[in-house]
Order: sequence, then structure tokens, then C-alpha cells
Amino acid sequence: MPSGLVALLDDVAAIAKVAAASVDDIGAAAKVAATSVDDIGVAASRAGAKTAGVVIDDAAVTPSYVTGFSPARELPIIAKIAKGSLKNKLLILLPAAVLLGQFASFLIPGILIIGGLFLSYEAAEKVLELLKIDETNKQEAPVIIEGEVHEDKMVSGAIRTDLILSAEIMAIALSEVTGEVWWQQAIILALIGILITVAVYGAVALIVKMDDIGLHLAQKNGGFISSFGRSLVTFMPKLLSAISIIGTVAMAWVGGGLLVHNAAALGWHGPEHLIEMIARPIAALTPQTMSGFLDWTVFAFLSAILGIVIGSILAPIIHKIMPHGAAH
Repeated sequence: MPSGLVALLDDVAAIAKVAAASVDDIGAAAKVAATSVDDIGVAASRAGAKTAGVVIDDAAVTPSYVTGFSPARELPIIAKIAKGSLKNKLLILLPAAVLLGQFASFLIPGILIIGGLFLSYEAAEKVLELLKIDETNKQEAPVIIEGEVHEDKMVSGAIRTDLILSAEIMAIALSEVTGEVWWQQAIILALIGILITVAVYGAVALIVKMDDIGLHLAQKNGGFISSFGRSLVTFMPKLLSAISIIGTVAMAWVGGGLLVHNAAALGWHGPEHLIEMIARPIAALTPQTMSGFLDWTVFAFLSAILGIVIGSILAPIIHKIMPHGAAH
């Protein structure tokens, strides 16, 4: 497997699991940060769970900005992007989100619908590419030239893209804490922003270097360590394929869910009611202990299908309006 991130371009979806695993820690961190411990802990956990799926997109963009650079520059570049991401979240988006939550919360459903359309489009592109219906992204090949000037250009581009994706994350988190006072909102959003940034870029760095670690171990003189290194290198393509599938499903589910729930928030309950009409009878066929989980699973599955359908409609329109690759 080649050193670097060519195989990762859009497939680092496993970060969503890392982010989701950190949700329980948000409540504990919030206890130290505020006096309304229970309210903030519950709100933060709720918001963190909702943003976990969107983290996929945030993580997926980073690898394309370090492809082509030497292995020695990969981690420093990721560190620079992570620092810029924290500035995006804490210095730009956090104050804007708090002001939005206090004075214009009625705009949040519309903002989330835009985010849902974006995620649905991203998921549909992957499905269309897999089915060889649309291979726009597959034909894209990032051309990156080594050097400090070009490295700074790539980092700046990554940070600008991160601003858009981080805005989605903060908007979803904000929608879960609109009932809190402004300073509680600020604490929760700051905690989520920090935890997600650490989880995203920490996991990206680990995956980026996993093949290098495997190659290094494989060069040892025989024995278990050498065998383990070769196994690690062999395993990486399979891991990335699994991550790609998980990432596509998660983006479609989150994107479709955002569209359904926020359309209902704006007064159009049709899609939500239709999915509930299908999900509830199926859930009723199972034991009561399993019905809640199955109801959620069917709702998530149908939301994902809706996301892919809408994204498939958007994809050719976006490709006609925007040059290849500009959408990313």
C-alpha cells in the first residue's frame, strides 16, 4: 500500500465511531464547566450524538489535502489543519452559533436542511460512483507539488473547507441546546467542538500512519513482529473498504434524517409521517423489548434511502452548475 493518503481520499468514516464514543465524556466534562450539571450533561450528550454522523464529512476531506506530500510532512500538515479547525469552531462559529441561538433560532431548521442536502449529495455521489453511473470524483486526481508555498496553500484550502463542515456540526449541536441559556450553550458547543476536533484529526493521523507502521514492522527480520506488519499492510485495504461503506450509509442516514425532521419543524410533516407509518407496523411485529430499537432502525434506513434519492437528483444538477471537484 502506498505511503500517504491516496486510498483514503473520501473514506475516513471510522472517525464517526470515535466521535460517537466520546459523547459520554461530554457530560463529564460539562460538569466541571458549569453549575447546571445535569441539564448541560444531558444536552451535550444529545447534541454530540447528533453530530457524530456529520463528523464523517469533516474527516473525509482532510486526506485529499496531504496526498502527494512526503510521509514526514503528513502529520505536521494534519496538525496545522487541526489547529485551524479549532480556530474555526471556537473563534468564528461558536460566537455566531450562540448569537443565532439567542436571537434567530427560527433560522436553524432551514440551515439544517441545507446541511442535509449537502450530506445527501455526498452520499449519493459515492453510490452513483459505485454503480458506475457517475464517476466524476473517481476521475479527479489531486495534483500537489512539494514545497512550503504549496503546503501552505493546501492547508489554507483545508481550513476553508473545514469551516463549512464545522458549521454543519455546530448547527446540529445548537439545534439540541436551544433551550439552554447562552452561557450553557457556549460551554456545550465549545466542548463538542474540541472533542470532535481531537477525535477527527487524531483518528486521521492514526489511519494515515498505519500503513507506514505496518511497512516498518514488516522489514524486521522474521518472527511475529514482521508477520504482524505484513498482515497490517494487507488488512488496510479491507479496512478502508469497510470504512467507505459505513461512511456512505452514515452520511445518507444523517442527511435524510436532517431533511425529514427539519421539514417537520417547518410545518411539512408528510415525509416524517410516511416513514413512521412504515416503521411502526414493522416494529410492532417484534417483542416489546426490541420494538423501540427496530422502529429507530427502520426509520434510519428509510431516511438513508430518502437521502440517497434526493442526493441522486442533486448530483447531476450540481455537476452542471459547478466545475468538476468544485463541489468539494
